[in-house]
Amino acid sequence: MTRDQQLIRGVRTRAVHAGEAPDASTGASAPNIVMSSTFVVDEPHGFSAVDRDADSPYVYSRWGNPSVRQLEEKLASLEEAERCICFASGMAATTALLYSLLEPGDQLVISDTNYPGTAELARNSLPRLGVEVVTVDSSQLTKVEAAVSSKTRLVWIETPANPILRLSDISAIADIAHRAGAELAVDSTFASPIATRPLTLGADYVVHSLTKYIGGHGDAMGGAVLGTTKAMEPVESEGLIHLGGTISPFNAWLIQRGLATLPIRMEAHEKNAMAVAAFLEQHSGVDAVLYPGLPSHPQHELAQTQMENFSGMVSIRIEKGETMAAKMAKELKVFHYAVSLGHHRSLVYWIGTDELVRSSYQIEGSQLESYRKMAGDGVFRMSIGLEDPEDLCADLDQVLS
Repeated sequence: MTRDQQLIRGVRTRAVHAGEAPDASTGASAPNIVMSSTFVVDEPHGFSAVDRDADSPYVYSRWGNPSVRQLEEKLASLEEAERCICFASGMAATTALLYSLLEPGDQLVISDTNYPGTAELARNSLPRLGVEVVTVDSSQLTKVEAAVSSKTRLVWIETPANPILRLSDISAIADIAHRAGAELAVDSTFASPIATRPLTLGADYVVHSLTKYIGGHGDAMGGAVLGTTKAMEPVESEGLIHLGGTISPFNAWLIQRGLATLPIRMEAHEKNAMAVAAFLEQHSGVDAVLYPGLPSHPQHELAQTQMENFSGMVSIRIEKGETMAAKMAKELKVFHYAVSLGHHRSLVYWIGTDELVRSSYQIEGSQLESYRKMAGDGVFRMSIGLEDPEDLCADLDQVLS
């Protein structure tokens, strides 16, 4: 470990300094934005990405860019990963990982509750490539173990899961996957590296939508896959360079700026979410509150073990949710009635169970029963922002009462 690495150890310090250095030519303290698509080299280099290695210079921004590299190094430091590769969106990152790992005849075991885009990709696109897709309630370890087979190449979970905040035991599922000769990928978007670092719990890959908590301001899209240097080789060559989901250097710069404040933002998100969740749990107009930080959450004990921060996501059930959704869209003053999450401003959106199951999850039987046990006919997914919690509670109260 170098002296610089010894000094840059705390999470807040790494969030600010990792991947950065004053500009060598100007002394600029803040990172520059390098928007150039091409770079001058001092000697001939191969014209194909196949010829690239770790020591290759910058040649073309789809293959690598200084602004993107700074973001990758900062995020890798926070996730305690050897390597990070950034993409144009969370779905670009997800697609890159799945397409670079899975081959015809492979089996993907995937949680039955996750980001709808991921669910639709797995169920609608991967089978056309000869990949067998098996869905499972990943909160039930016995069901995960029963689903994994000698054909399983990858197990994919999302924890906390969108939109019902159901948890999966990363360490236990990593053991199950590895005993079968498979690998584990974890979508940790809802948690962020401040709450959970899946690689330290045994996962092989961690995936993020950088559009959410890591960027934190709702003004830049991005995604990332992290893992070992060796594991990232096909993700870079096939998933990034060949599929082409390259993040804009400007977006990378915006996300890097947001990432510098992630530790203190997550503290505020958690504090506000706890206050709002506790308020809503006592509100007569609310049927149920789903928040891992509350003792009433069915997996609160796992959350205490696996999460160092309970994050800012809260989901609630309300009678006649569709009617209330229309009222919220018109009458909320502080909350924005909008999709997405992890921004500095608070967001809320109704996610109906029937529509989600029909369009994305396509689950039935015991899986649907388990989902409905938490979601009912639907949930209001709330991303609690950085406003004063008293104002957030008052805004919700004037709509719910």
